[in-house]
Amino acid sequence: SKASIAGHPIHPMLVTIPIACFVGTLLTDIAYWRTAEMTWANFSAWLLTVGVIVGILAAIAGLTDFLGGRRIREQPTAWLHMAGNLVVLVLSFFNMLIHTRDAWTSVVPTGLILSA
Repeated sequence: SKASIAGHPIHPMLVTIPIACFVGTLLTDIAYWRTAEMTWANFSAWLLTVGVIVGILAAIAGLTDFLGGRRIREQPTAWLHMAGNLVVLVLSFFNMLIHTRDAWTSVVPTGLILSA
């Protein structure tokens, strides 16, 4: 890995945070949809924001590894991994913008669909 700290690759360390945040967003969106309790919509907005910010950092570390290693670029799954994560990050960014609206319109139905 080109992006590492003390020999430990940064990308695998960071990706767990956006994964947890995006799954948490789906769960809190469902909770808001079922209860209309404003707290759940606030949780979703914060989880999305943290997930997108750390996701961008993870993407930078992953791109550094991808561009820095010829053997990595030769793997077809590496290209799928990069493209899939880029799609998720872009969708999550738009979901984050949607979640800035008023609670009900931020979650139902568009926010919930994007979270899923």
